[in-house]
Amino acid sequence: MAKQKAVIAPVFLRIKAFIIDIFLISMPLLYFTTYAILGSKENFQKNQIAILLVWLVYGIITSLFFSLKAQTPGYKSQEIYLIDIKTGKKIGFFRAFLRYLIFIFGSTFLFGILMCFFRKDRLNLHDILTNSTPAKKKE
Repeated sequence: MAKQKAVIAPVFLRIKAFIIDIFLISMPLLYFTTYAILGSKENFQKNQIAILLVWLVYGIITSLFFSLKAQTPGYKSQEIYLIDIKTGKKIGFFRAFLRYLIFIFGSTFLFGILMCFFRKDRLNLHDILTNSTPAKKKE
């Protein structure tokens, strides 16, 4: 039986997957932290450590999804996977978490997430530095 080939997922699908993940993973974390732990929106806005912890937990959760299933809920809805560029296999937890940290850094200065519009292979900074790519099964 021949191996299934994959292609780099289109940018539009990756953006849709990211938006879905923000709503399905981070919104419950933000709501729970704001009202169940801190008690009010005002307390949440004043507590930078809580905000940092929410986004670290979000990174841990998405890294777990990527390392266990190669997909977050958003990736699954768009039928894309996160794979190692060279082997085509899913990446490990620490590499997925490093990818998240590089994504945060690159997003802060915008260059990391805009690179895909200037590269022929459509990879972003976090994809290049971790040798990973969102992929879609070739039809």
